Amino acid sequence: MRPLSCIVLISLLVTSCLPILAQELTSNRQREIVFKAVNIIPMDQERVIENQTVVVKNGRITALGNNDKVKFSKDAIVVDAKGKYLTPGWAEIHAHVPPIDDIEPMKEVLILYLANGITTIRGMLGHPKHLELRSKINSGEILGPHFYATGPSFNGQTVKTAERGAAMVREQKAAGYDFLKLHPGLTKETFPAIAKTAQEVGIPFVGHVSFNVGVWRAIDARYSSIDHLDGFIEAITPGVDTLAEQETGQFASWIADRADVSQIPKLVNGLRTNHIRVVPTQALAERWLSPFPAEEFTDDPEMKYMKPEQIKSWVNAKNGYNNNPKFSKERAEKLIQIRRKLIYECQKNGVELLLGSDAPQIFNVPGFSIHNELKYLVDAGLTPYEALRTGTVNVASYLNKPDSGVIKTGNVSDLVLLSGNPLKDINQTRTIEGVMIGTNWLPKDYIQQELKKLEKQ
Repeated sequence: MRPLSCIVLISLLVTSCLPILAQELTSNRQREIVFKAVNIIPMDQERVIENQTVVVKNGRITALGNNDKVKFSKDAIVVDAKGKYLTPGWAEIHAHVPPIDDIEPMKEVLILYLANGITTIRGMLGHPKHLELRSKINSGEILGPHFYATGPSFNGQTVKTAERGAAMVREQKAAGYDFLKLHPGLTKETFPAIAKTAQEVGIPFVGHVSFNVGVWRAIDARYSSIDHLDGFIEAITPGVDTLAEQETGQFASWIADRADVSQIPKLVNGLRTNHIRVVPTQALAERWLSPFPAEEFTDDPEMKYMKPEQIKSWVNAKNGYNNNPKFSKERAEKLIQIRRKLIYECQKNGVELLLGSDAPQIFNVPGFSIHNELKYLVDAGLTPYEALRTGTVNVASYLNKPDSGVIKTGNVSDLVLLSGNPLKDINQTRTIEGVMIGTNWLPKDYIQQELKKLEKQ
């Protein structure tokens, strides 16, 4: 069985209590917040609307338009946004929040996401405490992105019979989870029971595709989202049915050089026809399964927010991959190349991509890794606008939230203010001047103050 890649390396995050300045932030609830003279990137199409005023109140965009035509109250909080860019907040659809009994450490991760403009997350390794966390975020007691919770893992260890799989589905539906999280190790007997019961009770299932299930069964069963491009390379590699799972490597890293790209259209057509969303988590592959050594990533500035023992475990995992007898620079390059090709063909042919990076995981620091993911999507051939859609418009469609993902009057006020235009340079997503989450405006100085508290090194 493949290692449960989303389970490992997650437990070493955070221990400190994070003051949120809740009184200061929630005092804005009844006041208008005004972005003055801002350039809007509405995301309804690829365009910038220059020199606009945007008014927010009670978690909604109440007005926007030319500066001289938009009125607001005298006690409004006015943000001088001249020359800056306002975009919808982004989503991290393959996020991780510590799966533990203590909520306090979870707050630190939430701040890392918010500080990077992420206003919606889907937690991908569930724990009963996450249901309480979700409730407290929704009530405003805890400051954090909108949180969608998956339940505890379905895998070869937790589901050994079809009956147990069906029972777990019903238990997690009754508990109130938003999604079921599937990991490796499911079989041709256990997976159908999980999928069938999930359809019956009305809860979507997401995540990995087990080797013994395969992507075609996953497509037929209508996964809500397939993450990591899991099973994609196996599906286009001749003779894979003659191989044992351990011979294929993590995400098919040992067989990608044998993949037949002429089979990609069939795969993409199956995904599109069955309306299955794809969360590439390309940052995971480009940083863990690339030909580069660990030292290529350990000096990234965001590593200071991770504990030294977390970094060490990442270095060990990376070295373990690079030192494997089956590793070669050429094979690793081919893996990245074929993954980029799959991402591009999905985008080009109408398969909806969702933004997710799988943090914290192998040099992916929560929040910061989304900026890497966006860049890797552009490296795969998407335009910056197309890449940004994966974390805004596409997510709003996926979550059935028609009042989000686009900046317009009446929509929710989940916003990011940038100093540069990401439509011209995707790296400008890093130039955050402030984040609006619901009724809370988090200016740059507040974000920097909170990030400073989170430094571990």
